[in-house]
Amino acid sequence: MIIAEKNESASHDAERRPPTQFIKNILIGPRLLTADAPHQTIGKAIGLAVFASDALSSTAYATDEILIVLALAGAGALTFSLPVAIAIMILLAIVTFSYEQTIHAYPNGGGAYIVARDNLGEGPAQTAGAALLTDYILTVAVSISSGVAQITSAFPELLPYRVWISLGIILVMTLINLRGVKESGSAFSLPTYFFLGMTLFTIGLGFYHYFSGTLSTVTDVEMMHDVTQDLTLFLILKAFSSGCTALTGVEAISNGITAFNEPKSRNAGITLLWMSSILSVMFFGITFLAGQMHALPSHTETIFSQLGRTIYGKGSPMYLALLGGTTLILIMAANTSYADFPRLGALHAGDGCLPKQLTYRGSRLVFTWGILALAGFASLLIILFNAETTALIPLYAIGVFLSFTLSQSGMAVRWWKISKLKVGDEVKQLGSTLRFDPKWKGKMIVNGFGAVATFVVMIVFALSKFRDGAWIVVILIPTLVFIFFRIHHHYRDLAKDLSLDSFGAPPRIRRNRVIVPIGGVHRGTLRAMHFARSLSEDVTAVYVAIDGAEEAKVQTKWAKWGDGLRLKIIPSPYRFLYEPLLDYIQFIARQRKPNEILTVVVPEFVPTTWWHNLLHTQTAFFLRLGLLGMKDIVIMEVPYHVGEHD
Repeated sequence: MIIAEKNESASHDAERRPPTQFIKNILIGPRLLTADAPHQTIGKAIGLAVFASDALSSTAYATDEILIVLALAGAGALTFSLPVAIAIMILLAIVTFSYEQTIHAYPNGGGAYIVARDNLGEGPAQTAGAALLTDYILTVAVSISSGVAQITSAFPELLPYRVWISLGIILVMTLINLRGVKESGSAFSLPTYFFLGMTLFTIGLGFYHYFSGTLSTVTDVEMMHDVTQDLTLFLILKAFSSGCTALTGVEAISNGITAFNEPKSRNAGITLLWMSSILSVMFFGITFLAGQMHALPSHTETIFSQLGRTIYGKGSPMYLALLGGTTLILIMAANTSYADFPRLGALHAGDGCLPKQLTYRGSRLVFTWGILALAGFASLLIILFNAETTALIPLYAIGVFLSFTLSQSGMAVRWWKISKLKVGDEVKQLGSTLRFDPKWKGKMIVNGFGAVATFVVMIVFALSKFRDGAWIVVILIPTLVFIFFRIHHHYRDLAKDLSLDSFGAPPRIRRNRVIVPIGGVHRGTLRAMHFARSLSEDVTAVYVAIDGAEEAKVQTKWAKWGDGLRLKIIPSPYRFLYEPLLDYIQFIARQRKPNEILTVVVPEFVPTTWWHNLLHTQTAFFLRLGLLGMKDIVIMEVPYHVGEHD
């Protein structure tokens, strides 16, 4: 018999409101119901601002990177910048085509991680995930450090405080993103569109002067003098790979499909095409005008600045507006990571490769722990590298091109699998369904070529930047993959140890009654219930229902394994876990007669390795904090040693 009590008293059905709730509401906004999730999605216009800021901001330095490399072969080699840019645009088109296909094939998001998992296996999938997660952290550190460098260039007296300024910007962006995707997108859309407007207007004005024969040339710029090299194929490939930083961020939309309004795949696909088209126009326009205006790579002035002051005049309002918009977009580029890192982290955690806490949505329906983890790691990098962009850049871009390579390789394998199907056949994968496509051959060729091209870029970038710090990423990504697998093995072993599939007949346990908070029905739960019955005949299991599907599973299992004990289900529409439980315990405590003691028995896992404790919620610890000071309440932990079988 199941007794699922849902409305025992209004005093404990109401959500717990701690004293800090008022401050929390001011900082990140009032909490949202789980049912509000469909209303927190975004449209294409806001989606472009949220997911494209990283890619679009790269136009502020991608042309510089090409010219810096070509300058090693002398000023004459700078004429190759436009052919290199066109080659990059072709690669951008291929990558865009691949991810547009990915968006429709994998409508639940995931990008390179999901594609690699379905088509290449767990190893490549974890490698893609590690590469992207690393790149998202670096994007925050690099973009904010770059933006602060623009500020300290204008106000040199702030240079000693650049680390603190960077950390302050991270704090502000973290708080805004904790308010939700919809609100953060609205807040950051204005600077993104301001940058787009200023840049496109500048390029248009530059082309007007070019076609009217009034285009001026850049003056008062001293070209950087580095060691001169011969113009070789490797140097051109190095310039190509350096300029491919313009592609960073292209994968972001495929990872964030679930943030879009319905139809999600269609809206995400259109936004991707918008982003790539705008990026191509801006990148081509800047590189073309830089060649026509004889802009030079310089340590003291960016190409953007050279074009702006030549077209508008140094110190003019339009020139300052252009540089101001550039500074803003460099800082806003970090928002792409804030949008995608938590989602990708949640996917990994859902597959058991990162701590499960990353799957939890906070009071504003965002992956709170993912946002905080991103802010923490990015802050650590800024502190370690003293917010110096030049020190962080060598770590950048390798991860994203590794993910490009794995994604396109996975899509090529997907088309090969589809070629084996017949019309009407369907094959279910973890993240999608395979169906025959008569155009599979052309798509496979494009994806295969794109995989080769992005692999070449990755290798060239890794070799050319290896001594400058790229070796850190080369070591870091395999290390992260190892950690992912260790976490996965822990969760897998834990599930095996807790499984009831081969546990035998439901045990006959002596009747007892205490409050036993449970997070599910498994061996640890049964051990705790057995101990509770040895203490009292009045035992109530308490389950906080956050998800309806999980609630149904708990009730089904309890029917078999609950042995007639009461099951109290507390609905939690705001996804709180401890607050409803504490309210219920306090409500029961208030009903006690004199000299009665309330006992809370908490099932606790004891992993075989100490660091596995970091992967689990510490229920007893938080209950002690919540019940601190209340008289005659005893909290007891019943350990279940993972790996020891009954």
